[in-house]
Amino acid sequence: MEKEAKIYVAGHRGLVGSAIVRRLEQEGYKNLLLRSSKEVDLTNQIETQQLFEIERPDYVFLAAARVGGILANNSYPARFIYENLMIEANTIHAAYQFGVKKLLFLGSSCIYPKLAPQPLKEEYLLTGSLEPTNEWYAIAKIAGIKLCQAYRQQYGCNFISVMPTNLYGPNDNFDLETSHVLPALIRKFHEAQVNKQTNVTIWGTGTPVREFLYVEDLADACVFLMNNYNEESIVNIGTGIGVTIKELADSISSVVGYSGDLLFDTTKPDGTPIKINDVSFLKSLGWEAKTNLREGLFLTYEWYKKNY
Repeated sequence: MEKEAKIYVAGHRGLVGSAIVRRLEQEGYKNLLLRSSKEVDLTNQIETQQLFEIERPDYVFLAAARVGGILANNSYPARFIYENLMIEANTIHAAYQFGVKKLLFLGSSCIYPKLAPQPLKEEYLLTGSLEPTNEWYAIAKIAGIKLCQAYRQQYGCNFISVMPTNLYGPNDNFDLETSHVLPALIRKFHEAQVNKQTNVTIWGTGTPVREFLYVEDLADACVFLMNNYNEESIVNIGTGIGVTIKELADSISSVVGYSGDLLFDTTKPDGTPIKINDVSFLKSLGWEAKTNLREGLFLTYEWYKKNY
């Protein structure tokens, strides 16, 4: 990407988009196109096409999406599949129509089959049934990947897709009804500490294994791939290191300074038993994560205390 190129970061206020903006600015990219969902509704085809026709971005990071944890996915299935399908279809088609040089689409590792072998290799996509609590979001994200591949095959568009693992960091969603597990636990432990609660309840058994990537590392990987990768195949982004939910809870309680008991509500779903990205392909391209979980949790908690 040329330093003077116009770069559109769709979803620039979210966890991923805001990190990509910070990373681009650190690298000296100043011609950034940023529009909130109130300014341009990407689920609206006309508004999306008008944005691209007027602004003519050279590069696009498609980080805009409707996201949430198990509860949100189960509660709003129509919203999750509809909004994500529309955002992807409108943005990718407009990028083709108005000559975008390159587009990077953000998928998610949660779109791999529920019982796929571990760690998750890129070729496991579409080889089995999805996790039922997540299928609405997953089907929409798979459609986005296939859109990028289809426009590449039919029109020669340089559209690439990446599969991040579970993300966390500044600008995360800490709402207990719609957030993912890590920010939800940070909020729960913080409030338990402030309110002097003797215990904290955690969904599920605590045994599922998850991988967590600090969002600043993801942004660094995305900019790296925009500058160094031009193929059809999807690319996993992560650390390749898994921890159980109980281990995660123990780490967060330690960072927060909470010393009460942990209670596990086994009536609540666990989701996929284990989910870790195989990141050997990305490492072979010359990139790997820099921030360990303990450091990332500390930085995220410091941000949370200043902003909530």
